[in-house]
Amino acid sequence: MTLTSRLVPEAYRATLGVPAFRRLLSALVGSHLGDGMSVVAIAWLALRLAPPERAGLLIGAAVAAYTLPAAAGALLLARWLSRVPAHRLVIANAGLRAGALGAIVVLHLLGQLTAGRYIALLAGSSLLTAWGSAGTYTLISRMFPADRRLPANALVGTSQQAAFVVGPALAGLLVAGVHPAVVLGVDALTYLLLAVQASRLDLPAVTAAPDGDGRPTGTGIRLLLRRPELVGLVGVTAVFYFLYGPVEVALPLYVADELNSAARLLGAYWTVFGIGAVVGGLLGGTFTAARQWPVTIAVIAGWGLSLLPFGLSAPVWLTLCCFAVGGLVYGPFPAFSLALFQNAAEPADLPAVLAARSAVTTAAMPLGAALGGPLATALGAGGTLLGSGVATVGLAALTAGTLLIHARTRRPITARRRLGVEPR
Repeated sequence: MTLTSRLVPEAYRATLGVPAFRRLLSALVGSHLGDGMSVVAIAWLALRLAPPERAGLLIGAAVAAYTLPAAAGALLLARWLSRVPAHRLVIANAGLRAGALGAIVVLHLLGQLTAGRYIALLAGSSLLTAWGSAGTYTLISRMFPADRRLPANALVGTSQQAAFVVGPALAGLLVAGVHPAVVLGVDALTYLLLAVQASRLDLPAVTAAPDGDGRPTGTGIRLLLRRPELVGLVGVTAVFYFLYGPVEVALPLYVADELNSAARLLGAYWTVFGIGAVVGGLLGGTFTAARQWPVTIAVIAGWGLSLLPFGLSAPVWLTLCCFAVGGLVYGPFPAFSLALFQNAAEPADLPAVLAARSAVTTAAMPLGAALGGPLATALGAGGTLLGSGVATVGLAALTAGTLLIHARTRRPITARRRLGVEPR
């Protein structure tokens, strides 16, 4: 047995043994790193473009423009994109990102980049993000059987988490020497590479199962409404992200107001969270035999518990440790949650279903963050973090109780059907 085979779990070795997935993953790692760098570059370029008295407003608009239009695109474009092949969705999103970000660089070089054009191009670049993500995970579902999708999801998800640990630091070094628009140009090149790699994938087509009148089965929202189990998945995920939203507002206030500390400590909190999320995501991808719903509930509860010390006047070292543990338990959540969708939805319906999921979850986090401001004013930063943790633990308990009741009500019916007795 080689050193590599001892260090890399069998689940990952088998996943990485698929050439098409290796090509896709390598391109995704590059685009994730580019996005991690853009976290710094987008805000810094907005700061360069804005008048001093409007800097905060433009930075907020730029950050929102790079994410929120994805939710609108998932809903408004469903009629036309629901049945587009998965690899074409990836190509379309990557091409749009590359084109829009590249246009920002060109306008900067020509001296024609204004704040309005900047926000418009950022918004346009994110319009197909939900569809690109849906296409990616649909491709994974077609590359692997159900019991091997979780490791593939974990590799994609942890590459994204790792990029948001490494990317901002790398962007900080680059921005010190070059204009932030150049960093966005690097991001554009990574998306161009992703489009090229996606176009090289050779996978069999999946034909849609038509309704009785020969038309497609519907948009993602309609498909979700026809599947109660998928509606439940979306609901739990959206509430979880909504309850997380106030953390992004309260944590900086907690560091500044309650700890009277500098931004360096805030960076330390997010760094330990990111490292924990990478480790947790990779570990979670090896649990291929685990029941995914129980793991998902445990993750939600664990994240909520990790927030409780912030509201109990715990020392800094303890809250840092808890935030790292929070990242560790959160790490498997994206991969497990997506695997539940991949295994529950019909293959032809999966892009539309995943795009609809993204539309709901993408909007949930900013809505939670918007609530974080008034909550922090009323409860204080520590109280807001404590409240978010308590509510998240409550969500885990409610989900577990609902599933337990559902299982108990279905068991007698299932048993009677096995005996050949249909319920009346």
